[in-house]
Amino acid sequence: MKSYRGITALVTGASKGIGAAYAHELARRGAHPVLVARSGDALRRVADDIARSHQADATTVAADLAAPGGVEGLVAELDRRDLTVDLLVNNAGSGAVGPFLTSSLRRHEDSVDLNVTALMRLTHVLGGRMAARGRGGIINVASTAAFQPMPYQASYAATKAFVLSFTEALAEELRDTGVRVMAAHPGATATGFFDGTTAELKPSFADAPQAVAAATLKAYDRGAVNAYPGRAVTRPMTWAGRVLPRVAAARLTGRLNRVLELDRAREIDGAER
Repeated sequence: MKSYRGITALVTGASKGIGAAYAHELARRGAHPVLVARSGDALRRVADDIARSHQADATTVAADLAAPGGVEGLVAELDRRDLTVDLLVNNAGSGAVGPFLTSSLRRHEDSVDLNVTALMRLTHVLGGRMAARGRGGIINVASTAAFQPMPYQASYAATKAFVLSFTEALAEELRDTGVRVMAAHPGATATGFFDGTTAELKPSFADAPQAVAAATLKAYDRGAVNAYPGRAVTRPMTWAGRVLPRVAAARLTGRLNRVLELDRAREIDGAER
């Protein structure tokens, strides 16, 4: 296991799920985690868990990255605290599920704002600083959903396709600069992704966030541009979208999501977006 001692690692979406698991794994390896999410209380609970489990301090910054000025406010707070980010883990993400035309447009827009715009803005600012120093790293958390169109998760898969293409291009631009860039593509993970909707994820079908976090950093350590953390089937799941015609891939994933009843999924009234 590679030591991350002396590294300041910023993790977005760190209040639960894979984000919290990344924070724990980084702390276990000696890094100083900077935890970012909307809920300050949830972040403090994760920081307390890290202190108990790893005898490590974690900095918490509450910020809504999808809100206007959210990324700029976060960067200003990092500067106020004199924090230099050595590793950026763009993990925060959200997604709408169900038929596009009958689901909440706001959920789709929020997904684009967080998964695409906030990720790109934060990468531009902190990645630019890393490039100026000649060292650093960026891990963008995409998904196996990035590799094919996904009916009933149409906008979510599209945002992750952006993350995949953007990350691969940026990795090439920054090759030999001292700044490493990698995309991670987890499959189904037990993160509460479907909270606030009628959709359900069977526990037997989902990977544990801790395993995904550990496998992501293992891939990053060996210099990968794309990582496929999770069970062994995670990477083969992406092959159909690369081999089949696009229309056939969309029909195949649409059929699968209908089996999973995502075509009937809807947002629960009053659920937080």
